[in-house]
Formats: sequence, structure tokens, C-alpha cells
Amino acid sequence: MGLLERISERLAPQRSITTVDDYLAALNAFSFGGNTYPLTGVHQTLAGEPVEKIGQDLTGYAQAAFAANGPVFALMVVRQLVFSAIRFRWQRLRGGSPADMFGTPDLGIFERPWPGGTTQDLLNRIIQDADLAGTSFTTLSTPLSRLGGDNQPDAVRLRPDWMEFVLAPRYINGGHVGWRRVGFLYTEGGPNSGNEPVPLLPNEVAVFAPIPDPLASWRGMSWLTPVIRELQNDKLMATHQRKFFENGATPNMVVTLPKEIGQEAFRAFVEKMDDGHRGLENAYKTLYLGGGADVTVVGRDFEQMSFNDLQGRGETRLAAAAGVPPVIAGFSEGLAAATYSNYAQARRRFADGTMHPLWQNVAGSLAPLLPQPGPDVRLWYDASDVPFLREDEKDHAQIQQMQAQTIQALVNAGYTPESVVAAVDNSDWRLLVHTGLFSVQLQPAGTQQPPLPAGSDPNA
Repeated sequence: MGLLERISERLAPQRSITTVDDYLAALNAFSFGGNTYPLTGVHQTLAGEPVEKIGQDLTGYAQAAFAANGPVFALMVVRQLVFSAIRFRWQRLRGGSPADMFGTPDLGIFERPWPGGTTQDLLNRIIQDADLAGTSFTTLSTPLSRLGGDNQPDAVRLRPDWMEFVLAPRYINGGHVGWRRVGFLYTEGGPNSGNEPVPLLPNEVAVFAPIPDPLASWRGMSWLTPVIRELQNDKLMATHQRKFFENGATPNMVVTLPKEIGQEAFRAFVEKMDDGHRGLENAYKTLYLGGGADVTVVGRDFEQMSFNDLQGRGETRLAAAAGVPPVIAGFSEGLAAATYSNYAQARRRFADGTMHPLWQNVAGSLAPLLPQPGPDVRLWYDASDVPFLREDEKDHAQIQQMQAQTIQALVNAGYTPESVVAAVDNSDWRLLVHTGLFSVQLQPAGTQQPPLPAGSDPNA
């Protein structure tokens, strides 16, 4: 590696994903009903709130999205709970088709990834990093790190934003064509911390990146990135809801005073107005005004602006980005249309369209960390004990029952049992081989029945 030109692929390039300004500040004037009121003569009871920008790095997503946003937390937890319920097994491939699964002692690193750890703990960290940073990195330590243990290495989670890809130029027909990955650099505290980076070879690190980043060669992209605006809007709606109650649980008002009023009188009026009518303790009081003051309601209450519908639609867009049907996450729009039938359909959509592809990906990503037990064998996942898929197991049993009936019918029709099993497994009727026998007993013509034992009843 030292002789190759090292080029580090940093974190994904900066994206303009936090520049949306959902509220405009009134600078010099306020317009309502076709009239423009000067700032000195108008006072609003509810001021606009600035957008809280969310950082596009791991820390920003972890703090502002996962730890501070209810819908995002719910979606990520649902994904974690189902994703972490599997076990790892080796699977044989026969003729390119999946066959039986088996275990070896090497899989113990995934059963006990660290002292006190479980497969669920390992998979929780993997999917969490992938959801927040787009990529998860896992390596194995030396057996010496497990003191007094079983001579087994520990699985080590490498923080994604402290990892760098080491690339070398790729040449085809004498020309530079892209880059190839030759290793990794991990720096505790980050590349700019001043700490010494640790080099790692490609076969020493498992890289799980379920959504490729179009602006990078090897890194993945968080599913939160496309919906960053939805996160901002959800935060603003939560802030609006809180401010609505903090400011009296009433719509926003514009109070207009005569232009002849002086600054001191204006300030005194504002102070008295806020003192008597702002806050929960002053909600629903009768408003008395004098001296030519006029009040106009310009805001909307929650019912007028369909607040629940707006919030529900935002949650649905977040759920779509996460690949989680709203009813599975318990969101309002999903629950409003929930029945047993469409819940089962949503569960299957989540399992087949989201979880199974993620399980396949993580199995292939972790495979380089273990020695392969033989040719035509791959690391795979066993979802037979996942409670979320029990309905699928019932469907699978029904499918097997129908296959068994098909096999019996074909064997009785004269096809060889081996060819029947191969044809059913591969859904290819061209694999059937006929014996040339058509009788019920499948015996050649002229075959003599063996004599009955002495004393037996021929009609029995």
C-alpha cells in the first residue's frame, strides 16, 4: 500500500440541503387585506420562528434527527427491531441454487461479538450507522483483547465519520479509468484530530452501505438526506404547536394603533397587552381595547389549517423514505386506514421490500471477516425465528404443502422422483424425465405378482 498513490475519499461533498427558509421575517412593513401597515403602528402577538438547520454529518443526524425527532426515532427503532432479529448461517449452493444451511464455530463471533454482546447488539449498531451516516464499518480485533475469554476476537464498530477510503488509480488500456479501493484509514477522533491513523486492508473491514451515494464511489447515503426538509418542517410544526399554547392557545392577531400615538405610549400599550393576554394563564380572557386600537385575527387555529393532516403527510413522506409503511410505525395516516387485511399487506411490504434486501446485503458485507468453510458456500441469514415473519412462515408451509401434492401427482404419473424434485425446486418442467410406465403401480407389463404367504386371505 505504501507504494500506491493514496487518495482519501472524504465524507460526501457538501450538499445544499439546509437552505430552506420556511418563515419570512417582516422587516419594514406588514401587509394584510390589501393594506400595508408601518412597523411602528403594528404589533403581532406571535412572531415567526427561524428554521433550525440540521447538520449533514453523523453528529447532526444523531442529535437533531434521531434524538430530537419523534417520527424519525420511531422509524429507526422499527427498522432496528426487525433487522436485528435474524441469525447468521452458512448456506450451500447446489447448481447455483440455494440449498441447506448449517453452522460452524466461526459464526460464534456474530453470536457473541463482544463480552456480553449478542447478534442483536451487533446488528443494531450496523443498521443505526447505515441509517444515520449511510455506511457501517465493522472489523475484528485480536484475541488478546478478550481477557480470560475463549480465544475469540471481538467485533469492533468503526465510527463512520472517522473512516476514510484509501484509493489508487485504475488504468485500462493505458488510460486512467476511475479508482480502486486498496484499504482504509481509521483515525480516532476524526481525520482532523491530529491522531495517528490506523491502516486497514479491504478484507479486514466489513462495509455495509445499502443505499449508494451517487456523489461518492464507495460510501453510502443516509435515507434521511432526501427528507431533510421534512425534518425541518416537522420541527417547525412541533415548535408552532408549542408556541400556540404558550401564547394563549389563540390564533395570531395584529393590533393596530392610531398613527398619532407616541413611542412611549405604544411601548406601554404593548407591555400591558402582553401582561394581560399572553400565555396559558390568560387564555380565553375577554379583550378590551380603547383609544382607537383595532384587532384583526390573521392566524389560523389547528382545525382551520388542517394541522393534523399536514403533520400526517409529513410523517408519511418520512416513512416512505425509510421503507416503513406508516401503519407499521404507528403513524396517524396509517392507523386511520388500518384494517387486519391491509396491515398484513403492509407487514409483507416491509418484510419483502425492505428487510430481506437489507439482510441479504449485510450477510454479504460481513462475509469477508470469516473464512469460507468450503466452495459453493455463502454467508446467509436465518429468519425462521423472527416473530414479525410468522405469517410468512404460514404461507411458506402452505406453499410446501402444494409442492408436495405436485410432486406426488407427477411421480404417480410416471416421472422419476429425482427429476420431479428438481423440476419443482427450479420451476422448470423441462427437467422432468419420464420412466415410460403409466400403470398405477408403475410396474412393467407382464410383471408377475409374488405368491401370497400360506394361510393368508387373498381378499384382504
